[in-house]
Amino acid sequence: MKRIACTPRADWKATAEHYGFRFHTFGDEPYWDESACYQFTLRQIEDDLEEPTRQLHELCMDLVARAVDSEELLDRLAIPRDYRDLIRRSWRDGHPHFYGRMDLSYDGHGPAKLLEANYDTPTSLYEAGFFQYLWLEQQMQRGVLPADADQFNSLEEKLGQVFGANTFATPFYFASVRDSLEDRGTVQYLCDIATAAGLDTRLIDVEDIGLNPAGRFIDRSGAPIPSLFKLYPWEDMFHDRYGPAIAGSGTLFVEPPWKALLSNKGMLALLWEQHEGHPNLLPAFIDATPERPLAPGWVRKPFFSREGANVEIHTPDGQRVKEEGPYGGGPHVIQQFHALPRFAGSHTVIGSWVVGDQPAGIGIREDNSLITKDSSRFVPHAIIG
Repeated sequence: MKRIACTPRADWKATAEHYGFRFHTFGDEPYWDESACYQFTLRQIEDDLEEPTRQLHELCMDLVARAVDSEELLDRLAIPRDYRDLIRRSWRDGHPHFYGRMDLSYDGHGPAKLLEANYDTPTSLYEAGFFQYLWLEQQMQRGVLPADADQFNSLEEKLGQVFGANTFATPFYFASVRDSLEDRGTVQYLCDIATAAGLDTRLIDVEDIGLNPAGRFIDRSGAPIPSLFKLYPWEDMFHDRYGPAIAGSGTLFVEPPWKALLSNKGMLALLWEQHEGHPNLLPAFIDATPERPLAPGWVRKPFFSREGANVEIHTPDGQRVKEEGPYGGGPHVIQQFHALPRFAGSHTVIGSWVVGDQPAGIGIREDNSLITKDSSRFVPHAIIG
């Protein structure tokens, strides 16, 4: 694994705009950054990233299978009691799921370590699945990369297979929060793949979903919503005024309700408890006293934190880093500190994707801080050699 300086394509911004990548820059800072790329060997991809991702996913599915039948585990995961039957039914009825992303620390020498997982509302899908592959193709065509270069990236193909392998009631709606360009880019990408797979699709803002007197979720025209992909977290839906209507609405939700068991960081503690010593896991425990000062060598994370918000780090040598945010209340986990690798002064994290139940590719994020945030740069990768 190497970080290699690259000359950005002269037309990359115009290319991004042409293909609908409208969140390539945040303010004056680039989010998409092709001034460098990461180079991997095929062995590193297959042995150190793809296979561990497969194994970790299997551990996650096993955790769900056990947790749905355990009130004690559901308590520890802070799952509201009013929604536990909904979660159980969605798991037992085999409601389909699309994707998830595991964030891994890996420097080219295994084992990769699981830092956390987002199995409900992961973003960076469009840039990982489409735009970095377009970058690869164009750089090969222009002679910047070897003609036999490759990329660990079957995201679009596998997503198309998931849409094609399931029977969804249509129209299939894809929803995101109105004011988020990044979220809209993610749902638009999924919607395009579903359309290509032959589904009748619609885009909708979360804020425009209503409820009719019969208890059905509806769009602005009053039409019922039979199938809905929502880039909106289950923990928020459980506290939404429409939450009590979910179970009887007749809408098929994707991601399904059972993903609530994997979309909070309490699962890190349960995975460690059940598989202590696993080479791809870090010691993690539910934090009974989150108000106390954090000991050196540990990281504290709220169960429902996203994009690094409210994460606190106390390194073994005494350095303290904390990111502010809106998730400070509620339960927390502590996880043993594992330093992200540094390349050219940046801290690097690998997002390893699962589609359906298969590893499907990676996306790489960089930050000057120890905490990866929503503004962290996305850097493409290639397999060479």
